[in-house]
Amino acid sequence: MTRRKGIILAGGSGTRLYPITQGVSKQLLPVYDKPMIYYPLTALMLAGLREIAVITTPQDRDQFQRTLGDGSQWGLDLTYIEQPSPDGLAQAYLLAEDFLDGAASAMVLGDNIFFGHGLPDLLAEAGAQDTGGTVFGYHVADPERYGVVDFDLAGNARAIIEKPEVPPSSYAVTGLYFLDGTAPDRARKVQPSPRGELEITSLLESYLLDGTLTVKRMGRGYAWLDTGTHGSLLDAGNFVRTLTERQGQQVGSPDEVAFQMGWLSAEQLTERARRFSKNSYGAYLLALAEGRT
Repeated sequence: MTRRKGIILAGGSGTRLYPITQGVSKQLLPVYDKPMIYYPLTALMLAGLREIAVITTPQDRDQFQRTLGDGSQWGLDLTYIEQPSPDGLAQAYLLAEDFLDGAASAMVLGDNIFFGHGLPDLLAEAGAQDTGGTVFGYHVADPERYGVVDFDLAGNARAIIEKPEVPPSSYAVTGLYFLDGTAPDRARKVQPSPRGELEITSLLESYLLDGTLTVKRMGRGYAWLDTGTHGSLLDAGNFVRTLTERQGQQVGSPDEVAFQMGWLSAEQLTERARRFSKNSYGAYLLALAEGRT
């Protein structure tokens, strides 16, 4: 089996967050003490993925490269792919086709944050599937804002409906997609929607029609945050701050995850900690390297 690769879709113009995104990419805005993109990046790392492509706009590419580098500081191999215009989420699979080179993938949206004790196991289970696709359903209060899962009486997904006026359930599809190596071919057959975009819902529908799409429900022990509005961005920052302050543990730290996965040694983590010696993040990494957490 070809090793699964990761994709972070961090393009778009972030117009819902104007004026704060007029000079910087949305996915580089701070969520409490870290850039937003650290959080989806760590989700892919928790799934065991080390080859990851960051898809972003031509004008923002340099900012991402300054922020993330080539990934080697975390034991990763990062590739940057430019998205000239945002033409729908399914477009990511066409842009990343050469990078994937037939491999299965896990794509995460750059403004999504996932948190939960059992998250690594949930992601590993999805990543172990050789064929078909896996997406995650999350119970929300306002499903009409999302792509919503329609379940049959046996609890199996039979449709995913984009922003339905009358939602068939309260389960929204999160911005995390585990798809097999056929995703680019399937994306090529997707027709643009009335708004001119290649919708991810249409791509997932092709897996549904083949009977190869699994929808896993994220239970009460998980948090899924979408940071696309001013209010939700502030909420996400407060959520991370509360967890960090109350538990004394980091959320969304690629340094910590890389160390836990064995991709960084204690010596390498100590060196990373020195870069942040003037703040609590550096102190946390140093304590982690010395086994004091």
